[in-house]
Amino acid sequence: MSQNQHSESNQAETDPAILYVEDDLLSREIMITLVVEILGIQRLILLEDSNYFEERLASLPYRPDVFLLDIHVLPLDGFQMLELIRHHTDYQDAKVVALTASVMSDEVRKLRTAGFDGVIAKPISQSIFPDLLSRVLQGEQVWHIS
Repeated sequence: MSQNQHSESNQAETDPAILYVEDDLLSREIMITLVVEILGIQRLILLEDSNYFEERLASLPYRPDVFLLDIHVLPLDGFQMLELIRHHTDYQDAKVVALTASVMSDEVRKLRTAGFDGVIAKPISQSIFPDLLSRVLQGEQVWHIS
């Protein structure tokens, strides 16, 4: 169980906070580059698996504005994590976006029905991800499948 935080102590609490659950090391490293280095968002929490997800939610150092969930992580998949997030009183209104390589129309329909606020196809495009994340942070649903 690993929880990495990329947060500076003098970072304003009003800055966006993101939690990313991803089991692939390269994908986590890319997210650090995009979010922290390019966008300058310092409050990023990375989880490399979904072990003890509910307990980890309860012990987060700050409330994420956006949850980015790999759909195929284990032991809980993205749908199961979404359900826990939506049932947690502190996170019921949080933005939750699926990140997945499985972006067929049937999968997108399942994501919408489950209550996700969007999907971003993998591999993540470094040229458009900053704009997509900014739109999510502004409250827009983003369904980017190409």
